Amino acid sequence: MRATGIIRKIDDLGRIVIPKEIRKNLRIREGDPLEIYIDKNGEIILKKHDTMGDILDIATQYAETLSKTSDFVACITDTETIIAISGAPKSEYLAKQISEHVIFVMDDRAIWSTKDDRIMPIIEGENTSKYRSQIIAPIICDGDAIGTVILFSLDYDKTITNVELKLVQNAANFLGKQMES
Repeated sequence: MRATGIIRKIDDLGRIVIPKEIRKNLRIREGDPLEIYIDKNGEIILKKHDTMGDILDIATQYAETLSKTSDFVACITDTETIIAISGAPKSEYLAKQISEHVIFVMDDRAIWSTKDDRIMPIIEGENTSKYRSQIIAPIICDGDAIGTVILFSLDYDKTITNVELKLVQNAANFLGKQMES
């Protein structure tokens, strides 16, 4: 464990404020669920709850089906990383941190697709020149954005149409409903 040197007092309702610097570093946003653990030494451990981890198998199968159906690369993210990928090498994408651009689309809660040849990075810090077209749809569960479904092409002869837009929208809606059940 790392000491931060930050000390906080518990208020009369038993609450404690996690400092902004730590929340920003760990990408903990208002409304994010945290799991509370107690270790054998009596220390309290807070861990960001991975809501998409509950349906990882379904997300993986859906990404494979989406990629085979559309002949594009399909990936599914949680709020931080890519959790499922099909149609591209897993080593290049799986478990990689998503870009701030993808997080913005997720927080905006609206489907985004390439317009005017504007491409955005999917993984933090990557070069976008390899992409031809992209669609990003947020996965909404109980009003919260919990991840995204992304469809993209690395082939310059393939562009995204309304069919792919509908496929991604349906995938995001389906995964959101699965989390609500």
